[in-house]
Amino acid sequence: MQFTCYTKSTRPFLDQRHGTSGLRKPVTMFQQENYTENFIQCILSSLDGCLTGTTLVLGGDGRYYGRKVADTVIKMCAANGVRRVIVGKQAIMSTPAVSYAIRKYGANGGIILTASHNAGGPLGDFGIKFNIANGAPAPDHAVDKIHDLTKNILEYRICPELDCDIHIVSKKEFMVNSRPFEVEVIDPVEDYVEYMKNIFNFKSIQTLLQRSNGHPPMKFMISSMLGVTGPYVRRIFLEELKASPGCAIDIHPTEDFGGRYPDPNMTYAIDLIKTMKEKESDFGAAFDADGDRCMTLGHKAYFVSPSDTLAVITANATYIPYFKKNAIKGVGRSMPTSRAVDRVCKKKGIDLYEVPTGWKYFGNLMDAGLVSLCGEESFGTGSDHIREKDGIWVALAWMSILAARKLTVEEVLHRHWNTYGRNFFTRYDYVSCDTASCNKMMEDLEKMCITGSMVDEQFSFQHNSCTVTFTVAEMDVYDYEDPTNGTVVENQGVCILMTDDSRIVFRLSRTGTSNTTVRMYIESYESDPSMFDRDTQDVLKPLVEVALKISKLREYIGRQEPTLIT
Repeated sequence: MQFTCYTKSTRPFLDQRHGTSGLRKPVTMFQQENYTENFIQCILSSLDGCLTGTTLVLGGDGRYYGRKVADTVIKMCAANGVRRVIVGKQAIMSTPAVSYAIRKYGANGGIILTASHNAGGPLGDFGIKFNIANGAPAPDHAVDKIHDLTKNILEYRICPELDCDIHIVSKKEFMVNSRPFEVEVIDPVEDYVEYMKNIFNFKSIQTLLQRSNGHPPMKFMISSMLGVTGPYVRRIFLEELKASPGCAIDIHPTEDFGGRYPDPNMTYAIDLIKTMKEKESDFGAAFDADGDRCMTLGHKAYFVSPSDTLAVITANATYIPYFKKNAIKGVGRSMPTSRAVDRVCKKKGIDLYEVPTGWKYFGNLMDAGLVSLCGEESFGTGSDHIREKDGIWVALAWMSILAARKLTVEEVLHRHWNTYGRNFFTRYDYVSCDTASCNKMMEDLEKMCITGSMVDEQFSFQHNSCTVTFTVAEMDVYDYEDPTNGTVVENQGVCILMTDDSRIVFRLSRTGTSNTTVRMYIESYESDPSMFDRDTQDVLKPLVEVALKISKLREYIGRQEPTLIT
């Protein structure tokens, strides 16, 4: 059957600017007439106006409005000359799986329908993200091009009569304006699982979960937080690794994530934490809505800092078959992430790269063969097996280390700290603050950096019957130059370094859908083993007060307490 394309008039929406990764807005905004169509058209038009013969991958985290938008994407790809769309069944595919599919099938890019860890449902958030041909999130120049197009768009192209059933695995051919157009619906899990089996030793991990000869099996709990990783967890942990069904919770994806934030942290993963404590589980992991983040827990929900996860995996990489075959070339971390991994790299002679927040900055480094492992403090860790962070990969990496070393999570951490010392780290989030006030605070901090007015300033506090004193060593605004192409990204945060090597970082985040989030990162290093088991928040409390005093954050935003502490 022959289908006809139509060109429809529209008007620009001036708020379609990417955040850290993709466009995220309330569902109700995407439901405005032409709002979604405009943004999709601008993504397609950004591909140099030459879509004939191209292949795109399409997936999403299963949130509300996703299937409707998936249908629109397919209709618009047909009208714009795309030759082939590879879509996950029911428009479901985790972000790491999309990245792998782009690379496996040689696609020209991929569209991911996700708002990551943001709330879902009719009153929640929706998002559209574009990944380029290497599988990585669109870099700044591509984002800028899309944004420029959104400001001037006057029409979009669509094939409204083309209906494609994406509920069953199949391959369908259509004729659109006398051109062939193919939609291939794939199992969103199959390719990814087979790839994981080539990276990790599943037999070794299975032995860990089913130990005998006087060694009890490791008790673990996995939570998908009602997001996209549910089918992946069932296939990998329950079927391939033969774990009991009781080890996995919240693995049936829902469009509103049960009315909760699908954000893997100690505030929102409460069901996992409660269950781990009740069952005295040895290991736990929680994934976000689209599957690219992972919170790792030890015995009875002992919290593992994501910064420590990156450092531990780097130090123990040879226990993972993938890294036995491919030695680590270098490690990348986002600027706010703690410098725990820096100490590992220095001791092992591994090159370290510091980049701005956003996984897109790792893509060039991986493509150039400079880094093999990357991580962010926001529960994102991954390797060059794809060009995205990967939650399930993190859980399997930890399990591989535990299986090989025959240690508990806590034992691995303590042995690591005994070798490298411990970087205590926390993040304070002040969500949905007045943007103008946040900008003014950052402007004043940047002025301090330029003038050097705070250098050598001392701050003293009484803490646990002792006087704690910090002296400012330096302040700077973080700018980044990509070593592969010389691209410069400016004003990515303010860093304050103390003479004792403690560090404070401030940056603004717009991954939310309203106003601005202030993120304050606090880090302190400790080499004395007798101090390793101290409570993180207690250790960092004096430095938190220094940060609040220097920034005057409370005065600027009118709040005394953060929304979330990680």
